[in-house]
Formats: sequence, structure tokens, C-alpha cells
Amino acid sequence: MTHAPQQPRAYFAGGGIASLAAAVFLIRDGGLPGENIHVLEELPLVGGAMDGGGEPAGYVSRGGRMLEDEAYTCVWNLLETIPTLTDDTLSVREEIRQFNIKWPTEAKARLIGEGTTVLDAADYGLDTHDRLELTRLLMLPEAVIGARRIEDFFSPHFFETNFWAMWRTTFAFQTWHSAVELRRYFLRFIQEFPRMHTLSGVRRTRLNQYDSIIRPVRAWLTSRGVRFEHGVRVVDADFTTEEDGTRRVHRLHLERDGQPETRDLAETDLAFLTIGSMTADASYGSDDRAPELIRDLRDGGWRLWETLAAKADDFGRPAAFHGNVDEAKWESFSLTMRSPLLLHRIEELSGNLPGTGALMTFKDSNWLMSVVVPHAPHFDGQPEDVYTLWGYGLFVDNDGDFIGKPMAEATGREILTELLGHLGMSDIEDEVAATTTVIPVMMPYITSQFAPRTPNDRPLVIPRGAANFAFLGQFTEIPEDVVFTVEYSVRGAMHAVYGLLGLPDEIPGIYHALADPKTAFGALKAALA
Repeated sequence: MTHAPQQPRAYFAGGGIASLAAAVFLIRDGGLPGENIHVLEELPLVGGAMDGGGEPAGYVSRGGRMLEDEAYTCVWNLLETIPTLTDDTLSVREEIRQFNIKWPTEAKARLIGEGTTVLDAADYGLDTHDRLELTRLLMLPEAVIGARRIEDFFSPHFFETNFWAMWRTTFAFQTWHSAVELRRYFLRFIQEFPRMHTLSGVRRTRLNQYDSIIRPVRAWLTSRGVRFEHGVRVVDADFTTEEDGTRRVHRLHLERDGQPETRDLAETDLAFLTIGSMTADASYGSDDRAPELIRDLRDGGWRLWETLAAKADDFGRPAAFHGNVDEAKWESFSLTMRSPLLLHRIEELSGNLPGTGALMTFKDSNWLMSVVVPHAPHFDGQPEDVYTLWGYGLFVDNDGDFIGKPMAEATGREILTELLGHLGMSDIEDEVAATTTVIPVMMPYITSQFAPRTPNDRPLVIPRGAANFAFLGQFTEIPEDVVFTVEYSVRGAMHAVYGLLGLPDEIPGIYHALADPKTAFGALKAALA
């Protein structure tokens, strides 16, 4: 009597979007039974950085993602599979398409100057020297750029332009970030050059991304038997190396509710390990308390990568990314408003209805503050008479223009004072404050993936000789693609699953705008305007 071979099991260290997407691809494209998939997550919720929900004091999300039609090919491939929670005949992808047709983005106040002046953001302000420097960066290969910083390639005038103000706040770049990453962004999103001042290329979800994307994906996986194990932290993995160089994970070391545990893997089992975390050690403040800045790597994502990196020279160098908190951190804040007064005043200033203006940046603010007013409701179950606003500041150590202290030391109420000052609405502060809750969030590693780096600092999704394991997340290396995007996590997940299973399916190609003469001409025209 012969026994059928045991079907492989799959274990995921971490429950972020990369793991969830990979689990979908294992089932949808690889035919793996859902009950053979285990998602090991230390937090009570899955989704990683794509969070959002109603805290006891009010609504909060650490960030928001601006999707895009051309560049997000793998994300759309994933979401075409997933039905919405309210209509199983409507995919999440189609819901996003319909929502953006109904509520298109067309920012009329992308940049706000001193005295609440709406600047002419269509005037990018680039001169001939700026364009030459930009062209030079685009022409240089990554091997030549190396670990140099953005500020190494541009003169002071470039950093004063409207172009840079919009680009840096759309994508959260600092001048000390990696020039390689900026070059990749230019090439990946050059189709946005002509529409940067309106952000009309932005595609948003109907609700926040946790409610619109993460919850439907989890529901799809749960309905197929995927096992979500919460309160579980993966702390280590044991590898074997065969004579031909083949490497396998044969054991995972876990902490379940603080207690050690091991999970042995059969030869056919698979391990998907998320390394690093841009939202690790995020801390929350309140109306009367500033959030703590945590510097001591309490989160499991970084510790796992540190442990794994010590085992092989091609598993990356996590310290290259988490080693400088002051160059990676910034702070976001969420407003929960029980009166429409502030939103009505913002609508009068900007000329945009909620959900149509995308990002509004106060160009001269010491914190370089930007805000987004989403379409309501932005959270599932949000009452009709409750409204939300999200914002962030890039320069959290600078004194505010109106409160005279760094954003990092500011309470939620003080952040509200600063925001109203930039809006020229200090006259309504008492009334707004009486009906508003502000929850600030400090994120010490939020742009750590932009740190200057060398080619060996990030491991490949499937390292050389890896037979049953892959790395996931924002700190893997995917040539030509750009970190700090959902697309990067989903594309990496697709590479991991298709590569380990040997699937013949083609991964959607990376969009190259310069290959389209019309798009290339439009970008050139915008840069020369």
C-alpha cells in the first residue's frame, strides 16, 4: 500500500500585507489547502503597517497609502481575486475603481504658503541647473550611485522648489535618504510628473486600507481554512546546508504568549519570514500626552532579522536600516471631529470636498506638516456626524511655528493648535478643540527603508540555494521596484510563492513609463515648464 505524499505546510512569520498576499497566492495559484497555512503574528490584528480603527478615544491610523493605476500591477492582480465584505460579487479592485470614478482626486491646494496663501503648485520652479542634476541622477547606474545621499546630487535651489516640496511630501523623502531610492522613484513614477500638483493619478480605497483591503483579504483566507495564530512571535530559524549549497529551514523557534516553543518543518514545508518593520515600536499619544520615542528595538521584526542575519552573509544587514532612528523617524496624527466646523473651513480654503484633495502641505511650516481630509466615512461603522483628518510632519525635532516646541514633544492638543495656526483658523481653536480628539503616533523607523545602503544590505526574496524559505517585506531586494509601497510587499510575495513552488505563472511586469513615448513626453514637458 502506498501513501500519498504529505502536502506541504506553510508558515508565515508576521501577518503583514506581504504574508497575507503570499497566502492568497499559495491557495489561488499554488493549490495549497488553506488549512495547511499558518500565519504567526505577535499582535492581536493582522495587516502590519496597514492599520486603522476606532480607539476608545477616537479613530486612528498610522498612515495612508496612495495607490496608482499604472505602477501597482501586482496589487491589482491580488485584489481582483478578493471580494468586498459587503458584496461577494464585487472585487476589492472593482470597488476601488468605482469609488475613484465617483470621487476623483484633483487637488486645488496642494501647497499652502505663508498667510494661508494657496500657492501655484503647477509652477514646479525647476531651473536649468536643477533639470541637469535630475537628469544626471537618472542616467547614473545604481552601482555608481552606491550609498550616497540625495543631498549629494542636488544644489540648494532644487530643495527650495515646489517640485521637491510636493515630491518629498508625497513619498516622505528626506535629503539624507538614499539617492538610489529617489532614482528608482523617479523612474517608477515619472508618469506622475505632469499631475503632481493635483495628484490626479492617486487612487484611494473607499474606507481606510485596513477596512477596505486587509479585512477582506483576511476574510477570504479564513473562509479557506487559513490558521491565524496571534500572540506568537517568531524569534529564530534553524537552517541546514547540503553539499550542493541547497539551504532549508528545518525548525522555527517561537514565543507564544511569552513562552518558548518550536515548530519542526518537514522537507516539503515552506517558511516565509518577514524581516524588519517600518512601523516597529510605534507609540501613541493623546490630547494631553506626547507619544514616546522608543529606540531600543522592542519589536520582533527587527530582532528576528538580526538573529537571521548573523547566520549567513547574504541575509542582509539590518543595522543599515534601524541604526539611525533620528534619520528614519517622523510622526503622524489622526483627528476625530464631532463637529463639521473645521472641515467646512478647510473646504472653503482649499476648494476641495473631503476625499478629493489628497495631500495639502504647508510648505513653510517648521515641521513640514501635511494633512489629508478623507471622504466620510473613512472607518467602518463611523457615525454620520463624526469626521476624520490625517496628517504628518517630517521635521519632528523642529520647534513649531505656533507652539514653539518640537512636534516630538507636542501633545495632541498642541498639534491641533499648530495645524489651526497654519490654516489661519486660530479664531475657532476653542470650539474645534472642544469637539476634537487628536491621537499622535511616533514611528521611529517609518522611513528606514530609504536609508542609504549598499547592494548587500538587503537580502534577495529567495536567497541563493533556498529550497523552502523566502524573505518578505520592505527590506528585501527587488531590482527596479520601490520600497514604501504596498506594491513592493505584494510583488515580493508573488516572487516568493512562484519561485519556491516553481509556478509557470508570469509575475506582472514592472511598469516603465519611459517606454511609452507619450508618457515620457508628458513628463519631460512638465519638468521643463
